[in-house]
Amino acid sequence: MTDPARTPTSPARFGLTEARSGELLRAAGWWDDRRPTAGSEPVLWALSRSPDPDLALLGVDRLREALGDGWAELDGVLRSSAVLRGRLLAVLGSSTALSDFLVANPDRWAALAEAEPVSAEVFAPVLVEAVRELTGSAAVRALRSEYRALLCRIAAEDLARVVEPDLAHVPYDEVAGLLSDLAVAALRAALDVASRQVARAGDCTLAVIAMGKCGARELNYVSDVDVVFVGEGDTAVATRLAGAMMQVAGQACFEVDAALRPEGKAGALVRTLEGHAAYYRRWARTWEFQALLKARPVAGDAELGRRYLEVVGPLVWTAAEREDFVPDVQAMRRRVEDHVPVGLADRELKLGPGGLRDVEFAVQLLQLVHGRGDEELRIAATTAALAALGRGGYVGRTDAADFGRAYRFLRTLEHRLQLQRLLRTHLFPAEDDFPALRRLARAAGLSARGGLSEAQVLLAEFRKRANQVRRLHEKLFYRPLLQAVANVPTEALRLTTAEAAARLAALGYAAPDGALRHIEALTRGVSRRARIQTALLPVLLDLLAATPDPDGGLLAYRRVSEALAETPWYLRLLRDEGTVVDRLAALLGTSKLVPDLLVRAPEVLRLLADTSALVGLDPMTIGNPLRSTVSRYNDLERAVTAARSLRRHELLRVASADLLGLASLRTVCVSLSEVWVAVLQAALDAVVRTAGERLASIAVIGMGRLGGRELGYGSDADVLFVCEAAPGVADADAVRYAAAVVEKVRRLLSAPSQDPALQVDADLRPEGRQGPLVRTLESYRTYYAQWSELWEAQALLRARVVAGDADLGARFIELVEPVRYPADGLDAASVREVRRIKARVEAERLPRGADPSTHTKLGRGGLADVEWTVQLLQLQHAHEVPSLRTPSTVRGMRAACEAGLVAEEDASALMESWVMATRARNAVVLVRGKPGDQLPTAGRDLAAVAGVMGHPGDPGEFLDSYRRTTRRARAVVERVFYGS
Repeated sequence: MTDPARTPTSPARFGLTEARSGELLRAAGWWDDRRPTAGSEPVLWALSRSPDPDLALLGVDRLREALGDGWAELDGVLRSSAVLRGRLLAVLGSSTALSDFLVANPDRWAALAEAEPVSAEVFAPVLVEAVRELTGSAAVRALRSEYRALLCRIAAEDLARVVEPDLAHVPYDEVAGLLSDLAVAALRAALDVASRQVARAGDCTLAVIAMGKCGARELNYVSDVDVVFVGEGDTAVATRLAGAMMQVAGQACFEVDAALRPEGKAGALVRTLEGHAAYYRRWARTWEFQALLKARPVAGDAELGRRYLEVVGPLVWTAAEREDFVPDVQAMRRRVEDHVPVGLADRELKLGPGGLRDVEFAVQLLQLVHGRGDEELRIAATTAALAALGRGGYVGRTDAADFGRAYRFLRTLEHRLQLQRLLRTHLFPAEDDFPALRRLARAAGLSARGGLSEAQVLLAEFRKRANQVRRLHEKLFYRPLLQAVANVPTEALRLTTAEAAARLAALGYAAPDGALRHIEALTRGVSRRARIQTALLPVLLDLLAATPDPDGGLLAYRRVSEALAETPWYLRLLRDEGTVVDRLAALLGTSKLVPDLLVRAPEVLRLLADTSALVGLDPMTIGNPLRSTVSRYNDLERAVTAARSLRRHELLRVASADLLGLASLRTVCVSLSEVWVAVLQAALDAVVRTAGERLASIAVIGMGRLGGRELGYGSDADVLFVCEAAPGVADADAVRYAAAVVEKVRRLLSAPSQDPALQVDADLRPEGRQGPLVRTLESYRTYYAQWSELWEAQALLRARVVAGDADLGARFIELVEPVRYPADGLDAASVREVRRIKARVEAERLPRGADPSTHTKLGRGGLADVEWTVQLLQLQHAHEVPSLRTPSTVRGMRAACEAGLVAEEDASALMESWVMATRARNAVVLVRGKPGDQLPTAGRDLAAVAGVMGHPGDPGEFLDSYRRTTRRARAVVERVFYGS
């Protein structure tokens, strides 16, 4: 059977499916029994592109009958004019209501053939002239007819390109503006009629203020027009005048809604200017200021309208200071959404999730919060305001563009739906209503593509845009930074005034003039970057004021911002992620180490938005990515540079998590230790790969805190190096080769750098600095059997393999087991020797002028006291208590307690002191940005250390707590270690 759509002699070829199509085409003179008539094909092809060809053809037939003999003229113009074809057939195929209007007024088609597009300048003259000297029903009829004719003209130009693709496209914004201007002209004409109908109208002055979409010049085809009335003189007459205007406009054009007036429908229809001012200053709710954002005088007395805006305008831009302003607006949006009927939310273009209100509420909230300090955001129209938010950096460029495109698409669908019957509707067709979907898709200019029908393309595009709107709404509307900005007083948004300096001083900035210079440098100019900084800084200044060093924090923020000025995501991250701003302020106002690292490892900033990523996974695996990455470089310098870069990243991540209270002490110490191990391993591997023939295997033995996985931020890496000759290689050659490799590793790692130092300390090796840097396993065996001293056995208690050849390292550990865990423990003389060495260390190594009560390493009850106590117990008892055989101070103390070697309360006192001293020592490095064992005892450094230690605002209490804790530990050390 032949497909009618492929048959040249079938009307189905032109998208016509109704049984009467052929008959209607013949009646129009466009078809004979077999084919289109001469010259009619352009009309038929245009008809085929109409949103609903059958509906359009039916409209043509009705218009033909209404015109009678006048049809021939219209037919001739349709055949010759693409402009008329596009406009008329688009209207007839889209709107039954406008078709009815043209049929009832058949001569109106001529206006659609005018070459020049319709202009808003003609609206008011046409409508006012139509009702000149008329009142009552006659005025209503005249106004309705002219209003509908102009509406038809706007719709025709809006839709024409769907039918005739070569015609000019009329953008959504222009259409919405024309519809708004037409509504304004209708209001003026209705007021003109009302002034003739109301007695003593001259006794009052009335201004009509457009609100909502009309005020913003973004009106729909069918919509209420929201207004507020301001009157002077006889307000009773003004009220009658306003009521009469509403009645005329409502009967002729559209409903005029005055429910946005003060007190809503319960309030007076007309108020004086003073009445409005008093209400908004004392009683207005949050949503009323949101509504005033779009207020615009449109009719009546222009001077009174201007004065109204002068009164209420400033109030709009202080509304965000109201208590709970942001939550109120957010709650209002949720209430609107809750009123959408069940089952229709996904189809509701206006009120549902992903609908128009999502865009409008988000844009208005951003305007009201940020517009206090940026007058360029004081724009009524949603799309224009969104563009301004994007230009100003308050919304990302991509987000602003996506939001704008989605909003225009949804508004276009809304327009097309309303045009069908000129009824207020926002309901997208059901998914199984394919005729309605197809008609809407074609009216919106969508066509079949990629094997999808027009209806399927529309559904896919609608879902995509709705999901996009919802995602961006939730991102922008619930942005934490909004509440923070709203909490900043409006005057504080003006960052460079004298008042700002006074406010900075009140906030606790010691040098407000210097702070203003930093602010000026960050916000200078009109760039997008400066605008974003202008929005961020008021919030950041408040956040920094709560830190121990606001001035240092602001300087650090400037340094970081200038260093990352060309990093495209930096300011966007701060703007969009409130958590990042909070955390960054806390870090910069506390630590000098963090900003130094941050300018060279900015990627860690992104982790501040994700707690789990910032904390990381198992600290024991932290070095795996570093080793894997470095192994890919054959060039030695690049390999070491990569190792340094990854170490910097991890050091900053751990420090940030530590300062923010997100990482335990064990996680910090193990992470720092494993990063050091990974750097050593990576550097060793890189040097060996580039050293030519491998003459020996090398193992690196971690000692001290590295061996115990208890490194702090300022710790060196204590190590021993052991080598073993390759088959056929003499020990002397192997040692020379290994020494050269090790020396190169040390030199590369300790090369000058802006990063924290990477010092590889081998002073614990046999014979100390005088001994060879690397020994063979047998050389170590001989040395420890014949010459080793007691302090070396003590140092070996914390030895573990950390890098290099694992088998060789394991054999070294096996070799030193009898040395560090003597078979019979320690005799009395050896115990006295350990105590003597400890006493000498206390006397000789404590720096001159240091306070023993606050020196974290060598002070009373400090790290050395606890660690030497544990090590003495290990030397004495590890031969009979296997659990004491651990390089970890914490585990060693726990084992001693469980074995009954230390009373539980004593062990608790020692561990509490060790933990506090370790944390405090780390805090000193974080705060000052350099190693140090002495706690500050005054000033901002002490306040910062106290804050890190959990005593914000009370440094004295921290010092008292530290001294109490270490005193208790020292008393235990005197009994357990010294036997007092």
